[in-house]
Amino acid sequence: MTPTMAPPETKTALTELDAVPDGLLERESHELHELLPGPTLIHLRGRRQRPLFVCVLQHGNEDTGWLAMREWLRETKNQTPPRALSLFISNVAAARYRLRRLQDQLDYNRVWPGDSDDNGDGDDGNSNGDAAEYKLMRQVRDIMRRRHVFASIDLHNNTGRNPYYACVNRLDNRFFNLARVFSDTVVYFTKPAGVQSLAFAELCPAITVECGRPGDRYGVQRARALVETVLAMEHLSDAPPADDTRVYHTTAVVKVPERLDIGFGDGQRHIRFIEELDQMNFVEQPPGTVFATVSGGERRYLQAWDELGREVSDMYFEVADGALRTRKTVMPSMLTQDERVIRQDCLCYLMERATVRGGRVSL
Repeated sequence: MTPTMAPPETKTALTELDAVPDGLLERESHELHELLPGPTLIHLRGRRQRPLFVCVLQHGNEDTGWLAMREWLRETKNQTPPRALSLFISNVAAARYRLRRLQDQLDYNRVWPGDSDDNGDGDDGNSNGDAAEYKLMRQVRDIMRRRHVFASIDLHNNTGRNPYYACVNRLDNRFFNLARVFSDTVVYFTKPAGVQSLAFAELCPAITVECGRPGDRYGVQRARALVETVLAMEHLSDAPPADDTRVYHTTAVVKVPERLDIGFGDGQRHIRFIEELDQMNFVEQPPGTVFATVSGGERRYLQAWDELGREVSDMYFEVADGALRTRKTVMPSMLTQDERVIRQDCLCYLMERATVRGGRVSL
């Protein structure tokens, strides 16, 4: 049975270690709680002192990051890596139940210190900076600031079908070149606030990496290769990004109002999304594309906010003849058929293609 509460010390108290605990590398992500009391930051020495920061399991159902790091740690156990590494194993409590987050938790990737905010008040839209999760992430960032972090990689999975891609939060060549180590598909975004890569962008080049769906073996291999490559780097290139870099700019986040029932295919719901909805990800959808059939006489079935926090759903969606359709050309990302994820996070993000020419990125 899934719990609704977790002991406070299991949920938010940071454990800091200078070695990998015995037996940890034999544990699957849902077994980490057997050895780790909660969020754990492990520092490993390397030949270069400025550490690479790697974050895994911010969402407890996204285990590719842990699998990639476990594999690398097993094979390099008796070796000194070319660079120091700080590994943050984040939401151990949610990983125990293979959930994105527990019911009483805030989303761990919405509570990091805000950009240029020394008080660290992130903004996930449902709490304030005094919550225990905010304090935890401020502590982690402060530790890594003191250690003069070299670069930051936050490893994630999608629940829907998406390409392998990396995200940046600054139009900075070093960030793009770090992202290109993983994929030539790069997404630039500034919202939602409170994400790890935004917080660390003040300290070093930082990326969020989307490694496909959980269980994707190739995603594990790519994540591991990314970490190994960056650990071996002496510095991050400031050269302009190559013109073949595919850059997308996130313009809006789309959510479903809590009061509305949702489902897929058959059944009586306020919103019945089409089957195979996630096939639309990273594909331009023309005006009139049907996302769902609807009932109930609502004026708005979806809510969309742009980067300035303005509600812009009427710009993107309309209802006609019982169908929820696009009003203009859109390119979604992170569409999923997982109803829990839709409720806990969002339905999708909407993007537009940026231009890369002569090493310059034009939004």
